[in-house]
Amino acid sequence: MAKKLFVGGLAYSITSSQLKDIFSKIGKVISCDVIKDRDTDRSKGFGFVEMENDKEADEAIEKLNDTELEGRKVIVNVAKPREERPRGWGPRREERPRGGDRR
Repeated sequence: MAKKLFVGGLAYSITSSQLKDIFSKIGKVISCDVIKDRDTDRSKGFGFVEMENDKEADEAIEKLNDTELEGRKVIVNVAKPREERPRGWGPRREERPRGGDRR
């Protein structure tokens, strides 16, 4: 079964293909994605790598966690499931505080 890994502390210059190349030396990579800011298209300094099986993922954690990559110490561990967050900018309309008399 595939295991998804979180990779943090990446240099902003690292691309998804470079990250895939690094992890491919350890095992088969199913997917690899460096997360980018949607407005600036710049890396946020972290990404996710999905390895084909748990053994290879555990080996990647062991070999790459706390190592230096392009001058930065990277963190590699098992990714936590994404938390569901409400969409939008703030509280729903009915939950907004009301102030003053609006006529």
